[in-house]
Amino acid sequence: MKFKRILASVLSCALIATSLMSVTGCSDSGSSSGDKKEDKAYTVGICQLVQHPALDAATAGFKKALTEKLGDKVKFDEQNASGEPTTCTTIVNQFVASNVDLIMANATPAVQAAASGTADIPILGTSVTEYGVALGIDNFSGKTGINVSGTSDLAPLDQQAAMFAELLPEAKKVGILYCSNEANSKYQAEVVSKELKKAGIEVTEYTFSDSNDIAQVVEKACDEIDALYVPTDNKCADNAELINSITEEKNKPVIAGEEGICKGCGVATLSISYENIGYATGLMAYDILVNGADPAEMEIQYDEAPVYKYMADRCAKFNITVPEKYVAIEG
Repeated sequence: MKFKRILASVLSCALIATSLMSVTGCSDSGSSSGDKKEDKAYTVGICQLVQHPALDAATAGFKKALTEKLGDKVKFDEQNASGEPTTCTTIVNQFVASNVDLIMANATPAVQAAASGTADIPILGTSVTEYGVALGIDNFSGKTGINVSGTSDLAPLDQQAAMFAELLPEAKKVGILYCSNEANSKYQAEVVSKELKKAGIEVTEYTFSDSNDIAQVVEKACDEIDALYVPTDNKCADNAELINSITEEKNKPVIAGEEGICKGCGVATLSISYENIGYATGLMAYDILVNGADPAEMEIQYDEAPVYKYMADRCAKFNITVPEKYVAIEG
């Protein structure tokens, strides 16, 4: 991912708002005719793939931003697909039938379902790693060209790969665990695998297609590798405690793709803030609803400043010396 495309820092809400308005050339005052669209009532459909801390935080940030902007003029129809992509399709079809003003799709399968379900209603994604991969767009340049935009949860994958040499220098065999049904998980695995191989580390990918297969796959991985990498993956996030029960018993440390997974089963991560990207998505929604911005022409937004974080108890268990740049994950 070329981070020169990053337009806005989601670490400061004020900076996000300023950046977004500079991109669109609009202000909060509505149209020049004085016909303020803030006075209209809006219905926003939210399709979230599954309930877990990262996606929950993104949805909360999204709702916070729009509520701050529109108050009681915005109504949310919030639906959870319980981890089933086919249910995302059902939810999106309901939103289309209800003619909602905008769809917020939280996670890759939700965005894919929304993009397939309507070419007319504006769609904003969040918690999506790579939109070009998710939407099948060749030579993706930052704008989708269709009724979809949003925010990405991509952290610098090369820097995540470098964490193995920094924290686990004795690990010569690394496994990468992910759900084969998640295109963006495969993308992360490919990038991280390439970086690890450059560092002389042997890499094996371990995939599963169903939650029922995770335990068996993790058991096999732990018998064959020195450490495990778990990318930003919804199925892994939903089963982090299960992964942890096996990796701790087998004494195999995990580097995670984001904070929620790290808290569940990892020793350390380089993670973006899901609440912040959700908030940025909410500001983009306001720009579409009130200022008439076209999602086809809106750049995908990224978190410019991911943070190195670690789980103190697990790092102590594995005798890992943690550099000062890492922040302890609380709770």
